[in-house]
Amino acid sequence: MKLDSPQFQAIFTPELHALVDLFNKYGYEIRVAGGAVRDLLAAKVPSDIDFATTATPQQMKDMFTKENIRMVNTNGESHGTITARINDKENFEVTTLRIDVVTDGRRAEVEFTKDWVLDANRRDLTVNSMFLGFDGTVYDYFSGIQDLEDKRIRFVGDAEQRIQEDYLRILRYFRFYGRLAKGPNCHEDSTLDAIKANVDGLARVSGERIWVEMRKILTGRMAAEITEKMIHLGLGPHIGLPNVSNFSELYKVCERASGSSPHHMTVLSAVLDTEGDVYKLHDRTKMSNEELSLGLFIVHHRGDNMGQDLISYCIDLHTDTAGKEAKVINKIVELMKYCGHIKVAEEFPKVQLPQLPVTGHDLTQKDVPRGPKFAATLNELRRIWKESKYKISKEDLLEHIPQVLESLPKNVKKMKKK
Repeated sequence: MKLDSPQFQAIFTPELHALVDLFNKYGYEIRVAGGAVRDLLAAKVPSDIDFATTATPQQMKDMFTKENIRMVNTNGESHGTITARINDKENFEVTTLRIDVVTDGRRAEVEFTKDWVLDANRRDLTVNSMFLGFDGTVYDYFSGIQDLEDKRIRFVGDAEQRIQEDYLRILRYFRFYGRLAKGPNCHEDSTLDAIKANVDGLARVSGERIWVEMRKILTGRMAAEITEKMIHLGLGPHIGLPNVSNFSELYKVCERASGSSPHHMTVLSAVLDTEGDVYKLHDRTKMSNEELSLGLFIVHHRGDNMGQDLISYCIDLHTDTAGKEAKVINKIVELMKYCGHIKVAEEFPKVQLPQLPVTGHDLTQKDVPRGPKFAATLNELRRIWKESKYKISKEDLLEHIPQVLESLPKNVKKMKKK
């Protein structure tokens, strides 16, 4: 098969032409590899392109040095990747053909080869195992083209062997299934059997790698169906998720938030019953503090009695949490998506939020002592202001200070220090 699509022609920058000419000059083969071939066959311009070559890393280094081409990101050399910067405009990652000689379920020791079939054989999925020559020839050794046309996701060769080489491939399978498969129930039984038999291996994979895949699954197609399937197969304990028996909330959230591009934590919160579940997920995946905070926020507030006036609820929630949490508006927007209030999620960021008329400087002018009582006084004034529907004047608010100070517990300072 040969490609000559507009998407294929679009990848040919002057820098790529220069790279290909250079490899041809020195007698080395170079082809587009993996995901970029898959995307081009699907009539998509790939977001990034990997290249494979018969040249060894040392041969590439010698060639680039001789041609005065700068090499960057040298930490990829140990597994065969050299990154060349052409015309000081574009970086190209080129990796020597290789085979895995020793694997431990996380990473592999590799040996270089000149055999394109052997390199394709070590890749995870058939749709990711193809190469593309610069004349448009597609090199497909494991029926990747047919699987792509049939929207079928299969491991290259023996599924158990591919999984045991790197257990993260279990999650990669589900990610690409969500992206390419016909529907939620088109898994091959043999593939699911292989995953179930090897699911414990995920415990050996770093949380950071797991979370990269999970984020993509949760923001892709069929997120609810795939999450349910993963948990049914036993992935949950190994990727930081609780044992879930009822997935109705997850399906409801995905349906309600459809079309609004919900954050991945907004979706995943549907299977997290408690704040403890959120913390356990954080411990396993090492997600960012921002992601942790969003998960906690949604789990804490999704059961609120929001009333009929949702914009007013959002304003009040912002008043209650601003100053205590970062990016409160974004969190409230995601909470609205979770609950299916999409119009409110769109409108709330445009709302002119009321500003507390009293500042810390005003309290200092009124001789409110610095320390825990200072913060407690400001918080109480904020509560009074909110209860007035944000109408009380600054002067009237300041008149409440003596009464507020009198009402504060005498041991507030001691309590705060503890």
